[in-house]
Amino acid sequence: MTRKSPSMPGFARLSDQVFVRSGDAETGADSTTNPDIVVIYGWGDCLPQHVAKYADGYRAAFPRAQQVVVLSPIAKALFTTREQRRGHMTPVVEHLFGPPGLGAAETGATILVHAMSNTGAVNFAATLDAYAARFGRPMPHALFVMDSTPGATDLSWANLKRWSRAMALGTAKWFPWPFAATQSLWALLFLLHTLYLWLRRRQHAGAWSRVAAHQEEFATREARRLYMYSKDDDLIGYREIEEHAEESKKLGYAVDVKEFFGSGHVGHMRLHPDEYWKAIQQSWGRTTASANSIGGK
Repeated sequence: MTRKSPSMPGFARLSDQVFVRSGDAETGADSTTNPDIVVIYGWGDCLPQHVAKYADGYRAAFPRAQQVVVLSPIAKALFTTREQRRGHMTPVVEHLFGPPGLGAAETGATILVHAMSNTGAVNFAATLDAYAARFGRPMPHALFVMDSTPGATDLSWANLKRWSRAMALGTAKWFPWPFAATQSLWALLFLLHTLYLWLRRRQHAGAWSRVAAHQEEFATREARRLYMYSKDDDLIGYREIEEHAEESKKLGYAVDVKEFFGSGHVGHMRLHPDEYWKAIQQSWGRTTASANSIGGK
């Protein structure tokens, strides 16, 4: 039986992972305060109707912005080669910057990027990789919002428990046995996959994306960063996010940090919607204020 391709009502489909919709040109919102494009990378194995709630939140906050939504099947993000991941995200680059031979490295559009969980961050890193491979420079964007990411990438016992639990949450319904058995199976598969990568002298997807986030070859220093996290996240350790934010500051990035209380992994918007969208709008306001200040010099 052929598996049905995902769909998102109101969005045009560019691939089985990438969907787009136009902004609302009829709105009375000030176009100078809206990003031109919002790119949303969903968390691992999220359903289209769930990530659509974030797209609707952005539509309310920035109605004029065109939207690009990227679904994030975990298998495509974690158990593929760097080249394969880059290929999966090529439709994003071609949509934002034009097809090969006709596009341009700079379009003048202001881009806000929002990545959720490590899987969303992996796909954004693959997008940066696809852009750099084509244009030989870091991809221009104005703000990078990180929700419940990035986590640590070393294969410690604590991380193995987190990763296997994350995979089991999405796949337990496939199997007739208890949840603990599914988690144990995923832990074994992670160990075998890590051994395979070690033998092939390759980095796993999460490790490469975390490194790429701080390399000028891929990540522009001109983009502001907003880290959104909670100490109650049971899949990503909060210290890992705080450490990454501090590293970003030391490297010269403009950084905002928003801590939520009581919300779990990618659960901040559901539990604290007003705080969530206020944090994003404030960070975007600082982004545009900084750009206007530089432009006025």
